[in-house]
Amino acid sequence: MKKILIADSLDKESIEQLKGLKTLEVTVKTGMDEAALVQAIPDFNAIVVRSATKVTRPVIEAGKNLELIIRAGIGLDNIDAAAAKDKGIKVANTPAATSITVAEHAFGMMLGAVRQHGKANLSMKAHKWEKKSLSGTELYQKTLGLIGVGRIGQELARRAIAFGMKVVGYDIIPFKTDLAIRPVSLDELLAQADVISLHIPLTDQSRHMISDKEFEKMKAGVIIVNAARGGTVDEKALLTALNSGKVRAAALDVFEKEPPEDFSLIDHPNVTALPHIGAAAEEGQARAGMEVVKILKEKMA
Repeated sequence: MKKILIADSLDKESIEQLKGLKTLEVTVKTGMDEAALVQAIPDFNAIVVRSATKVTRPVIEAGKNLELIIRAGIGLDNIDAAAAKDKGIKVANTPAATSITVAEHAFGMMLGAVRQHGKANLSMKAHKWEKKSLSGTELYQKTLGLIGVGRIGQELARRAIAFGMKVVGYDIIPFKTDLAIRPVSLDELLAQADVISLHIPLTDQSRHMISDKEFEKMKAGVIIVNAARGGTVDEKALLTALNSGKVRAAALDVFEKEPPEDFSLIDHPNVTALPHIGAAAEEGQARAGMEVVKILKEKMA
């Protein structure tokens, strides 16, 4: 019987399905740090995580029976994939499960940013009525620049087009789509976009992909949306651009360090900050959980 460790919260129905499989012994234990995982992992054949648990090289090296690591979500940035490869351990994720979830979230952030929803909400909670100072703009006929035109980027484009937006896209990987997304260079995107939304993983190449020189190339009053990965935008450069007015507003769901220790960017009045909740919708998590069930059935059961 294969032993499976669920180290982060997973959809309840998915866990029940896994527990119903006679070939698997499922243990749910969340909130473990690296030291606790190193102690626990030798007993397990597979581990399932979301974004909170870090499957580091020491954890992987301690996994003497470990065959499979699954992330119920997009990306593998909390898993040391190189260490897993060194030990011949398979790594899987569920990249399509939360595409709609994150795209809807990013669109909501974008709409809230152009209409100052975050600032208006805080103002009302402070018992103020600042109607005259909270004017915004429409999204209609504005240009959305997508940095990253994969599943989520295209789902966001679908919603933006429905709102009458023009969409341009840049990706290091050539993309094909039936949607009205015009491929452009990064410099063209920076110069043309009224709203820029990032949908890229954090890699050595994408770290601080948007920094001082990129902000200089943008339109005055641009909106920045990041529901992808912290570190793709240089936070110090973004704060400078906000203070100068180059960036009118930023809506951020991800940060270079999570949870943040430096709140200078978050405290800026034109920043709406959220605690990395882009994939946190019931439907998306249910799809991710069922994809985990499918992977474990195929590879373990």
